[in-house]
Parts: sequence; structure tokens; C-alpha cells
Amino acid sequence: MLTLIGLAIIITIVTLLLFEKVIPIIALSAIPFVGALLAGFGINEISEFFQQGVNKVAGVAFMFMFAILFFSIMKERGLFDPLITGMVKLTRGNVVAVAVMTALVSACVHLDGAGAATFLIVMPALIPLYRRLGMSPYLMLTLMATSMGLLNMVPWGGPIGRAAAVTDISPDKLWHGLIPVQLVGIVLAVIGALLLGLREKRRIEALGGMEAAIAHNYPPGSSMDIASSGTATDASAHDADPSGRTSGAHEGMPRFYWINAALTLVTVVSLALGLMAPAYIFMLSLSVALLLNYPSLSAQSRVITQYAPQAFNMGAIIAAAGAFLGILNGTGMLEAIALDVTRILPGQAVGLLHILVGIMGVPLELLTSTDAYYFALLPVIQQITGSAGVDPVSVAHAMSIGSIVGTFISPFSPALWLALGLAGLEMGRYIRYAFLYLWGFSLIMMVFGYLFGLY
Repeated sequence: MLTLIGLAIIITIVTLLLFEKVIPIIALSAIPFVGALLAGFGINEISEFFQQGVNKVAGVAFMFMFAILFFSIMKERGLFDPLITGMVKLTRGNVVAVAVMTALVSACVHLDGAGAATFLIVMPALIPLYRRLGMSPYLMLTLMATSMGLLNMVPWGGPIGRAAAVTDISPDKLWHGLIPVQLVGIVLAVIGALLLGLREKRRIEALGGMEAAIAHNYPPGSSMDIASSGTATDASAHDADPSGRTSGAHEGMPRFYWINAALTLVTVVSLALGLMAPAYIFMLSLSVALLLNYPSLSAQSRVITQYAPQAFNMGAIIAAAGAFLGILNGTGMLEAIALDVTRILPGQAVGLLHILVGIMGVPLELLTSTDAYYFALLPVIQQITGSAGVDPVSVAHAMSIGSIVGTFISPFSPALWLALGLAGLEMGRYIRYAFLYLWGFSLIMMVFGYLFGLY
């Protein structure tokens, strides 16, 4: 009975999230409660399960909230603007260099793990440049998706935060194992951008040159033509401020730029070295950033109010995930599911199940949302492989590495729809363009994860 009710809870949550019938907070909070009641547990018992689950994820939730606030301030203060401006100027007129620059800039700007913000900052600078050179906007989005997926491996990134909440493992501990894979991935992303840039250069030449490529990629009156024209008619319009802000937003180098850059570097290094609890590191960094950049009380209140919704939303989702996992663990449903599935699967398959799921990570991104993948699938795989003695860290690493570069190919990613709208692109055509590249990239990353001994 526990197995059937547990599966019913998971399937219901996945279905509701897939078809976007409710927000994750509702699905993760209410449905496990109803399932526990049907299984015969009392209110007091369910409340205790909830408390145990929330206590396990509290540190992750707090870290997310303060990390989002900190990096939002860094972006508002123009930390990434000079980087984008310099690279746009450096690569103008060279198709291959523009492709490589796209991968590097996307990785740098996505340091906060916020996909929508990265698209809003980077794409207005790149779309006119891609149009001017006749480069495919689908190439731009593919390169951005690859780099942004790799940067999601940081402990404050959405996928790793979810994995940490599910496995009850510190997000910085998960990240420490992923750092070598992430560094190799960034190098491979640059190499991939170089190869795709060379392919794009040959394609433009085959079409008959830049003018023919522009007509092919941006036909007059098409959504791509309207989007790129609406962003800027000439790439040089963004030389002074490629983020799309008004030219008066920053006069030359943003104020306290180097201090903010040093503060960000110290924060990331402190996390990598595990000097303190991640949540407290971000709390202290946020305090310094506020005092430095917004000395008045009203300015501090304004910036917190501005970015609080995004920070609260992520923290609330993690807390709701804690309730979901606490109830499924406390009632014994996850253990029951694992035992029953273990009886069905061949003995060797149980110990390799997390790797098999990781290999299918990018295709699964087309069928499920990030919330469903980590909150519903990961705990079940963890329980099943646990019967074969597989370390939960290995499970989290395999499933994260396998799916993470596919984060921004999923139709269930709101940030991706924003990007498609900014560039005037079609979802189906983008998936056809990027799917094999991203899946192949993830398989290579899985190999490196294995070579580094992560699973």
C-alpha cells in the first residue's frame, strides 16, 4: 500500500508540474499531505515528518535566498557590463571569435544561476551582432545553453540546490566533486564553440556570403528579423552599454567595480574552500555589498524589495521540497518503492541505475521539468541504488552531470521561452538544432565524471 500511495504522490506531482497546472510549492506541499492521510498517518505524525524534512533543507533554502540577492546586486551594479562590452568589440567581424565569445560571456554572466537574467543581459548585445554577421540565432542560443548549464553546477545553482535538498548533502560538498568536471566542461564548451563557429563560417560562405546569410537567417518580416531589429539596428549601438540599459546608467567603469569584483571572487573562493556555511558566506557578502553600493537605508530597502520575490520563490520551493521528502521518508513510502523496484530489476542494473538515468538526462529534460526530475525522480533512484550500496553523492553527481546542460532545452523552462521571445525563435526548430549537440556534450561530461571517480 505504501508503494502504491507513494507512486501515486510522485506521479501526481510530476503530472501537475509537467502540464503547469500548479506551482511547485502547491504540488510539493499539499499532495504528500493528502497521501499521508490516505496511508493512515495522523496529523501529529505528518507534522513531525514535515519538521524533519524542512530542518534538512533549511540551510540550502537560506543559501539560495541570500545568493540570489547578492548576485542580483552585482548585476545591477554593472559587474558584467565591461566584460560584455570588451568582448563584443574584440570579436567584431570574426564569426568564430563571436561563437567563442558567446560561450565565455554566457558562462561569466550566469554566475548567479538565474537563466532569465542572463538571457536579458547577454542577448540584447549579441542578437544585433549575430544578425550583422549573418550568423544563425539558433547557434547563439545553443552556445548560451551549454555554458549556462555548466555554470548551474555551482552550489547556488538551481539543479545542485535541488539535488542537495533531496539527498541531504551540503550543496558545497556536491560542488567540490563537480569542480573538475565543470572546469573541463568550460574548456570543452569553448572547443565546441570553436568547432560550431567554423561550421557556421563555412555555412555562411556556402550561402554566398554575409548578405545572403542575413537574408536566409533573418528574412524580412519574420519574427527573427523583427526581434533583432527591435533590439538594435546596429551592433555598435550597444558598444557603450550592451546590457540594454540607457547610456547614462553607467559612466565609464561602474562605481566600485573592482571592489565588487574582488568581493565576488572572495565569495566564490570561500565557498570552494568551505571556510564557513554557504548561507552565512552569502549573508556576509550581501551585507558588504549593500553597505558599499547602497549606503542609505532607503536604497538598501529598495534593492531588497526589488529582488526579494525571486529570492523568496526559490527558497520557498526548496522548503516545500523538504516537506515532500520529509513525508515520503517519514512514512516509509520511498523505502517501500525502492524495495519493490529492487525485486523487479536485475541485480546488476540496480547498482548502475543512476548512471543509466544520467545518460538519458538530456532526453528526460524534454519530458520533465527540473523540479520533477530532482524532486520526484532523484529520491526514488537514490533509494533504489542505496540497496546496492551506492553512495547518494554518486547518484546526485551522475544525474546532475547527465541532465544539467539540457536545462535550457526543456520546454518546461520559463527562461528558455523568454530567450525564444527575445530572439524571435521557434521552440521546435531550436530543439532540432541543439538537441544532438547538447546530448552529445552531456555524454562526454558523463565520461569525464566517471574518469574523475564521481560514480
